[in-house]
Amino acid sequence: MPGAVATDTQDSTPAARQRDRYFDTLRALALIRVVTYHTFGWAWAGMLFPSMGVMFALAGTLMAKSLERPALTVVRSRLRRLLPPFWFWGAFVVVAMLIHDWMPGWQIVYWIVPLGDPPGNAWGEQAWEILWYLRTYLWFVLLSPLLLRLFRLAPVPVLALSLAPIVVLTFAWSAPDNRFGAALWDLSTYLFCWILGFAHRDGVLQRLKPAAVVALSLAAIGYGGWYALTHQADAGTYDLDEIPLAQAFWSAGYVMLLMWAKARFRIDFAGLTRFKRLDRIVTVFNARAVTIYLWHEIALILAVPLIDRFWDVPAFETYLPLDSQWFMYGIGWLLIAGFVLLCGWVEDVAARKKPRLLP
Repeated sequence: MPGAVATDTQDSTPAARQRDRYFDTLRALALIRVVTYHTFGWAWAGMLFPSMGVMFALAGTLMAKSLERPALTVVRSRLRRLLPPFWFWGAFVVVAMLIHDWMPGWQIVYWIVPLGDPPGNAWGEQAWEILWYLRTYLWFVLLSPLLLRLFRLAPVPVLALSLAPIVVLTFAWSAPDNRFGAALWDLSTYLFCWILGFAHRDGVLQRLKPAAVVALSLAAIGYGGWYALTHQADAGTYDLDEIPLAQAFWSAGYVMLLMWAKARFRIDFAGLTRFKRLDRIVTVFNARAVTIYLWHEIALILAVPLIDRFWDVPAFETYLPLDSQWFMYGIGWLLIAGFVLLCGWVEDVAARKKPRLLP
């Protein structure tokens, strides 16, 4: 999840002029939806806004733009920006699990480069279970030079066929129940969204007929929703996160509409800069995206014992809604803000920028 830096007001520098506030806003909304989902567990949240599909599409667009430079340079740059924040966060999680009777084997190498799911114990599961996103993102980065070359040979057919792997895994061949299989499922689920980012960058979406885009997008959303609702018995829920095929098609249709609308109507949300506080929030979310994603679960974990201490204060017990999930949600965001201030500078160091409390 690349963290992009922007200024809090309209700036005259070339870097600031290149910021696309539409994409920045989508990324901020995606992070807010992730934290909200992990707080309340609403099954419908993924249908309201498929945050992971949005994030992979945005990352695919940035990757296609970056690959105008030599591929090896781009891949190294992406790894440099991703891994140090991951190592910094992982050091705390690993030490905490070691203190709580965890003894790792050779698989601890995945805590260095997460090409597979890093190991851990049940005590730390809520913290490390989110790492599937970093693992999937890392594989997409490594595969992007090849994927982009294939896409440019036949853009529309490759985009359409990028849904084939998840169909095969669902109906024809089941991936092994191991790290390789887990990675294959996630790559297949979000492959369309990643390549959709290529399509946006290369102007493919803008050249497609509006009626065809809208019809195909709605058909994909309809099929994904229908599959989720008709397979609740298998998954125990209609939550898209638990039903990869439904997630793939719903995200494909939803994100295609977002990206096509951006290209078709040239939406840039440039007016956001007139609202300085809101623009500042969007800036911070983008510049600290990796920090927010990595630390948000720990913030939500810490919110629980912190609120438990509030019950010991009579005034808090009387006047604060201590048993409300919304109160925990608010405390969680305060703790996330604290982690952004304390740990966000690692993203600056990884990007070879001067460390700052806030961008």
